[in-house]
Amino acid sequence: MSDNINTLIELKPQKNFFIGIDSDGCVFDTMEVKHKECFTPMFIKHFRLQAASKYARQIWEFVNLYSKTRGINRFPALVRALNLCKQRKEIIARGVKVMDTSLLEDWIKRETKLGNPSLKKEVESGNNRLKPVLDWSIEVNKFIEELVFGVPPFPYFKQSLLRIIEQADVMVVSQTPTDALMREWKEHDIAKYVRVIAGQELGTKSDHIRLAASGKYENNKILMIGDAPGDFKAAKSNNALFYPIIPGKEEQSWERFFNEAIDKFFSGSYAGNYEQNLISEFDASLPELPPWV
Repeated sequence: MSDNINTLIELKPQKNFFIGIDSDGCVFDTMEVKHKECFTPMFIKHFRLQAASKYARQIWEFVNLYSKTRGINRFPALVRALNLCKQRKEIIARGVKVMDTSLLEDWIKRETKLGNPSLKKEVESGNNRLKPVLDWSIEVNKFIEELVFGVPPFPYFKQSLLRIIEQADVMVVSQTPTDALMREWKEHDIAKYVRVIAGQELGTKSDHIRLAASGKYENNKILMIGDAPGDFKAAKSNNALFYPIIPGKEEQSWERFFNEAIDKFFSGSYAGNYEQNLISEFDASLPELPPWV
């Protein structure tokens, strides 16, 4: 397991199939605890939203848990959350000054590896106005390390993993920092079953699949498993198949994967109506607009 992008480029197929799997909210039921107990309090603290904490909390949770931006990288999520704060009438009425996001948006456009190491370099190069963002992100990681442990994989995940590694090369495809991914996968003794654990330091999820799998396996033999629209986009941008873990129905989704989807994928009958019906169910599970608009 490495944070060097060459790990993905040089990955050689050992099996005929490739399966990428997201981690937070997909394998582990950690999305709620991470966002509600780690990200949200630090969002309120570092961006001085105490006077509107009720609304700031609703916004952060909507962006990261209960909408079509669920699972996106923390920095674009921060931009969306702060901009929703600027637009929300209750926050405006309380006179809360919300941080301008233009410099953060500029950095996101320029940077291909959206993580703390690259943000630290940006701040040290003179972009001091992004230091509050770096401080927030560092403290979030600290709280996650201290608080998030003892959360096992969803039922049916490990049984599924042991089946798919017989015919597929398996890789973790995530926007979580690699250190946290390694800690969680090792804690539950499942890191040994995957070829690579790829976090945010190795680029986007789309980058992970493109570098590790595209052109190395047939398109109908590449599958991405995830619980967020970004996972779906990463798959389809690489002409790969997608299996959704439906938010709120994670156990049922993994049971269905174990009992149905694995065999369909390996037999070549997954693409088409079966996949499309799953994607339609998934798409309907997450709204685009917040309920307060």
